[in-house]
Amino acid sequence: MADVTAIHLPALITDLAFILGTAGLTTLIFKKLKQPLVLGYIIAGLLVGPNYKLLPTVTDGKTIHVWGEIGVIFLLFSLGLEFSFKKLAKVGGTASITAMTEVVGMILLGYITGQILGWNFMDSLFLGGILSISSTTIIIRAFDELGVKTQKFAGFVFGILVVEDLVAILLLVLLSTVAVSQQFGGQALLMAMLKLAFFLSIWFLGGIYLIPTFLRKASKIMNAETLLIISVALCLLMVVLASEAGFSPALGAFIMGSILAETVFSEKIEHLTKSVKDLFGAVFFVSVGMLIDLSHLVDYIGPVLVITLITISGKFFFSAIGALASGQPLKQSIQAGMSLAQIGEFSFIIATLGVTLKVTSSYIYPIAVAVSALTTFTTPFLIKLSEPLADRLDKNLPTHWKNRLNNYTTSTQSISNASDWQLVLRSFAQIIISNSVILIGMILINTQYLGPLLTVTIQNPLWSNLLTVFVAIVLMSPFIYALSIRRIRTRAYSRLWREKKYARGPLLGLEIARILLALVFVGLLLDQLFSIQVALIIAAILIGIIFPLMTQRLRKTYDRIERRFLTNLNARELENESPVKKILPWDAHLAEFRVSPESYFAGKSLIDLALRERFGINIARIERGRNIIPVPRGTEFLYPMDRITVIGTDDQLAAFKPYVEIEAPDIEMTVDQPDISLRQLIADTKFPFLHQSIRDSGIREKTNGLVVGIERHGERILNPEPSTVFQLEDIVWLAGDTRLIKSIDGVS
Repeated sequence: MADVTAIHLPALITDLAFILGTAGLTTLIFKKLKQPLVLGYIIAGLLVGPNYKLLPTVTDGKTIHVWGEIGVIFLLFSLGLEFSFKKLAKVGGTASITAMTEVVGMILLGYITGQILGWNFMDSLFLGGILSISSTTIIIRAFDELGVKTQKFAGFVFGILVVEDLVAILLLVLLSTVAVSQQFGGQALLMAMLKLAFFLSIWFLGGIYLIPTFLRKASKIMNAETLLIISVALCLLMVVLASEAGFSPALGAFIMGSILAETVFSEKIEHLTKSVKDLFGAVFFVSVGMLIDLSHLVDYIGPVLVITLITISGKFFFSAIGALASGQPLKQSIQAGMSLAQIGEFSFIIATLGVTLKVTSSYIYPIAVAVSALTTFTTPFLIKLSEPLADRLDKNLPTHWKNRLNNYTTSTQSISNASDWQLVLRSFAQIIISNSVILIGMILINTQYLGPLLTVTIQNPLWSNLLTVFVAIVLMSPFIYALSIRRIRTRAYSRLWREKKYARGPLLGLEIARILLALVFVGLLLDQLFSIQVALIIAAILIGIIFPLMTQRLRKTYDRIERRFLTNLNARELENESPVKKILPWDAHLAEFRVSPESYFAGKSLIDLALRERFGINIARIERGRNIIPVPRGTEFLYPMDRITVIGTDDQLAAFKPYVEIEAPDIEMTVDQPDISLRQLIADTKFPFLHQSIRDSGIREKTNGLVVGIERHGERILNPEPSTVFQLEDIVWLAGDTRLIKSIDGVS
C-alpha cells in the first residue's frame, strides 16, 4: 500500500475554526435570550481560553491576539464612519458639557475607588478610564427594545455618546503616554496633548482635501469590490502613519473612518465593511474572554460589586449634574443620566491596552468585563425607571427649587448673539490655526524627509539645501499668503473699523501678528538649512517683497484649494440638503421614521391622512431613495420604505410611531401555513382533471396554484393557455400550495 502523508494544517486555522464555532453556538443562545452578543463572544473566549479546562484550549494565543488587534482596528474604523467631526460640531454645548462632566467625574471617582481598595497608581488610573466611557452598542440596543429612540432625551444621549467617542480616543493616547512615562502630568503629558492636537488637525485637513476628491474621480471605474479594498487600504495606511507618529493603531483607524464619514460614499463603505468588522470584532471579544481567569474573578467578587454600584450611581450623578448645568430640564437630565449608567466595548479596549503595555495587574481585566456584564443587564431597567423617578422628584421638590431650575433652563437655552469682537477673533483664529498646522506639517515633511533624500541624491549640501527650500516655499506660499496677507472680509471687522476708532489699534495689532507669525514659519524652515541671519533676511524678502508682488496668483491658488476643501467637507450635506431647521417650539423635536410596507399610511396622501389633526405632528421631509422632498405638500403620497422626518413632542411621536413603523411578527412555520412549491404531476387514469381544460378543471382555485408548463410526447408547452386540455400521459408542472397539490387524487 502507498504511504498516506497527513496534510499539516496550521494551528491558526484549527484555532479559528474552534473559536468561531464556539462563538457561533454561544451567540445563538444569547440571541435567543435577547442579550448582547458581545457577552456571548466573551463567554465563548472564556470557554476556549487557557483558564477553563472543560473544552480544548486554543494553542496559538499570540496569533489570536493579532487577530484581536485587527478587530480593534475595524471596530474603531466603523465607529469613525458613524462619527465624523462635523457631527461633533453639531451636537452643541449641552452634550459636550454633559459628556465632559461625566468623563472627568468618573475618572476621578474611579481613581479614588482604586486607591481606597489599595490598588497602585496605574491600576487606579486605568480603572478611572475604564469607568468613564459608556457603551454606544448597549444603549442603542436598549433604546430599540424599549421604543424610546424618538423621545427627546434619546437624541441628547446620542449627542453625548458622540463626544464620548472622541474623548475615548484621546484617553487611549493619554493613557499610553502615562503608561510609558510612568508619571501623570508635567511636560511629557502636555507635549503629548499638543502633538495629538497637531496630528489630528493635519490628518483631518489633508484627508478631507485629498481622499474625497480621489474617490469622486475614481467613482466611475469603481464597483463595490474595489471600494471595499480601497477603504480597507486607506484604513490600514492611516494605522501605519499613526503608529509611525507614535500613536495607537486604533487612533489611525478612527481618524480614517471619520474622514470617510464626510464623503458621499460613507453609507456604502459602512455597509461593505460591516461584515469584516463583525468577523474581526467577534475575534477581538473572544480574545477578551480568553484573558479572564475565573479564580481571580471569584477572589475579587467584592470589588466587582462595589465598582458596579459606583459605576451606576456615579455615572447617573455626574451625567445628570452635567445635563442640568448645561441647561437641560430635570426630567431629561435624569433620563440621560440613567441611560448612560454602564460601560462597554471601549472599556475592554482600555483594559486591553493596560494588559498589552504590561502596566496593570491581572485582576483589572476580568473585573472590567464583569462590571460591564452586570451594568449591561441593569441598563434597560434603569431606563424604564428614569421617567417615574423624574416625575416623583418633580412632585417632591420644593416649589422655589423648581422655579429656579426652570428659570435657569430657560435662560441657558435662550439665543445669545455673539459680539463683533467674538466674530472677528473667531475668524482670525480659524485662519491662523488651520494655516499654521499646514505650514508646520510642510516644514516637517521637507526638513525631515525631502531634505535628507535630496542630500543623498545630489551629494552637494548647498544645492540640496537650496532645492529643498525652493520646493518648500513653492508648496507653502499659498498658505503663507493666507496667513499673512489675505484680507479677512467680515461685516463684524468692517463695523469695528468704521464705527469704533479705538478698535483700530487692536485690529492693526492682529494684522501685524499674522505677518510676524508667517515670518517665524519661513524663518523656521530656513533655520533648519542655513544660519539664522540668512534665514531672517530671506524670510523678510519673501514676505515683504515677493509675496505682495504675487498676491493675485497666490489668491487664486489659495481660493481654489479652499473651494475644493469646502466642497469635499460639505459634499454629504449638499447631496441630502434639507431646509428643515432645528429651531422648534417648546419641547418639540425632530425624529425619523421608516414607513413600513404593512403600514396603513403607505399609499395614502398627506391630506387624506390628516396627520396634524390626528396626532399633532408635522412631516418636515420625505427621503425616497436618493430623492429628497423638503416640506412636502398635502398632495404628496407616502410609500413603503420612505424615510420621513417628523416634528412633534415625545407624546405625539410615541402615539404616531405604531401607525407608521409596524414590525412584522415572527411567524413559526406550521402545517397550516402555505408552503409554495413547484411539483410534477402525471396525468394518468386517476388524474381528476383528465380531458378537462385548465379553465374548466378549476385546478388553479383548488390548489392555489398556477400551471406553468405541460410536457406532451416530448414537446414542452410553456405557460399554456387556459383552454389547453389535459391529455393522458401529460406531465403537468404546477406551482402552488404543497398541501393542496398533494390532496389531489392520483398524485404519488
